[in-house]
Amino acid sequence: MTMQEAKPNTRRNEKVPPTALPPAGSVVDSLPAEDQVLLTRLLSEPSEYIDDARLSKRGADKTLFGVETKLVERNAARFVRPTPVVQDKKSRGSRVPTLTTEQEQLLFLRFNYARREVLSILDAAACKRLTAAQTRKMLAWGHRALVARSEIVRFNLPLVLAMAKRTRLGGTDYNELISEGNVALLRSAEKFDCGRGYKFSTYACRAILKSFSRVAMRASRYRSRFPVEFDPIMEKSDFLDRKRVDVESDCVEELKNILVQNIADLNEVEQTVIKERFALDRARVLESPSPKTLEEVGVLIGVTKERVRQIQNKALAKIRSALESEYLVA
Repeated sequence: MTMQEAKPNTRRNEKVPPTALPPAGSVVDSLPAEDQVLLTRLLSEPSEYIDDARLSKRGADKTLFGVETKLVERNAARFVRPTPVVQDKKSRGSRVPTLTTEQEQLLFLRFNYARREVLSILDAAACKRLTAAQTRKMLAWGHRALVARSEIVRFNLPLVLAMAKRTRLGGTDYNELISEGNVALLRSAEKFDCGRGYKFSTYACRAILKSFSRVAMRASRYRSRFPVEFDPIMEKSDFLDRKRVDVESDCVEELKNILVQNIADLNEVEQTVIKERFALDRARVLESPSPKTLEEVGVLIGVTKERVRQIQNKALAKIRSALESEYLVA
């Protein structure tokens, strides 16, 4: 489809706050969740569009979208699907096709026509509640605007990728560049005036480069404040670990002192059980560095392992009491 070249046109790019009131609650409740979200956006965010002489021509909607403007169903909030801008079936592959000038202008005219229709419905219902019919029609135009913008962005995403690869910015994250470039691409689509005769890529490139510059400036400010990259290993202090090891070492030495001087008043059997169970006998450290089991200690002193457990618990209670009074209190 060929769209004739228009003369330099007037712009309507000022943001106009919505003046219509939300529809009745029953109308809102009957809408799907997706439509409710879109309705909230249309009623809360300022509306804008880029005017063009071709938008005001008679039958412009059918000329631009290739089909009559009618709802899919009576109570639906969707129009009949328009004719695709790109007919090439190969576009479904991984390679995104390049739009011709006429195809690109058609997409932008669709986008701005849909936005203009949304604004006209809001103006018609100024200071009044939207009716159910107005709500469905406004949502249908809102969806058409979103679809057109998505198509514009989809066909121009390779531009962001190509510019990010060419940009040499040290210390910046590639994924952050892509993210900022995509946002700049979205903003550019909403501000671009196709009636001036320029390609969208020419307009969007400057916005994308500016977004890359913002990323670089943020990275530079971050490096000036944090000259060293974050290292979790450096952030972890071993002070508590070393403190715990020192305390444990002191406790072991004090325990040995308690056993040597028999401060806990242990009998001979209790001393033997503790020394063998915990390998505290200094004279036999080189021979048997590992502690003995309950059964091995029982064989050594001639009792059952359960009796060894009882002797051990009683001896540990005495040692704990002595340790608390002699070491921990001090």
